[in-house]
Amino acid sequence: MPNQAQRAETFRALHQGDGLLVLPNPWDAGSAKMLAALGCRALATTSAGLAFSLGRRDAEGAVSRDEALANARAIVEATPLPVAADLENGYGDSPEACAETLRLAAEVGLVGGSIEDASGRAEAPIYPFELAVERVRASVEAARRLPFPFTFAARAENFLHGRPDLDDTIRRLVAYAEAGADVLYAPGLTTREQIVEVVRAVAPKPVNLLVGSPALKVGLAELAELGVKRVSLGSNLARVAYGAFFRAAEDLLCGDLTATQRAMPFDRINDLFRG
Repeated sequence: MPNQAQRAETFRALHQGDGLLVLPNPWDAGSAKMLAALGCRALATTSAGLAFSLGRRDAEGAVSRDEALANARAIVEATPLPVAADLENGYGDSPEACAETLRLAAEVGLVGGSIEDASGRAEAPIYPFELAVERVRASVEAARRLPFPFTFAARAENFLHGRPDLDDTIRRLVAYAEAGADVLYAPGLTTREQIVEVVRAVAPKPVNLLVGSPALKVGLAELAELGVKRVSLGSNLARVAYGAFFRAAEDLLCGDLTATQRAMPFDRINDLFRG
C-alpha cells in the first residue's frame, strides 16, 4: 500500500495532468473496493451516503465529525487509492473549527477534502462572505502545515440552498481561490453558461462539478471541453444502490421476484473483496 505522502502526490498530480478526473463517492469500504476494482484513480467520501447507511438524514448535523472520520478511515484503508473527504461545513462555524477538522482529516489518512460555506441553519443557510473567506483561509493554513500536499477544495453552496445567485457564487469562489483553495466547487450548476463563467473566473485553478443530476444535460466529454477538471457524484451512487434495493424489496413484498433475480452474482461480488 502506498503511504500517505505518495497518495497525496498522486492526487495532486491528477489535478495537474491531462484529462478529466472522475472522482466517485463510495460510502463504505465495500463500495470503495468495488470502485477500485473498476479502475478508478481516486475516491471521495459522501456525507449523505454515510448518513443514509446509518439510517439518518443528511445536512442536519445528525452525523458527528468522529463518525465521518471513522468512515473516511475505513475507506482509506480499503484500497491503495488517494481519498478525499466531504468534510461538510468543517463541523463548526469558526475558522478554528475548520482548521481542526483538516488536521484530524489528515490523521485518518485523507489526502484531500472539501469544506462548504453552508451553515446548516435554515434561517441563514450560507455563511456571511467575510466569515466564509476566513474559514477557507484557516483551512488552507492548516493544510499547508501538513507534511504532504493536502488538496483542499472550497465549496460555494448557494445553488443547493435556494440561492441561485451566480454572481455571488463566483464572487465567493474567486475569494476562496485567492485565499489559497486548491480546487473550487459550486454544486448545483446545471447550464453550460454557468459552468463556463465559473471556470473562467477562477482559472487557472481547477473546478470540480457535481454530476449525476438529471438537470445537468452536459456529458463528461463536453465538461472537459468546457474546462472542468474534476467531477464527483456526491450521494448519487449511494442513491442508485439504495434505490435498486428499495425497488427490489418493494417488488418482493408484492410477490414479484424479478428484481431480486437480477442481483450481482455471489461469486463475482465475493471475489471483489478478496484480500
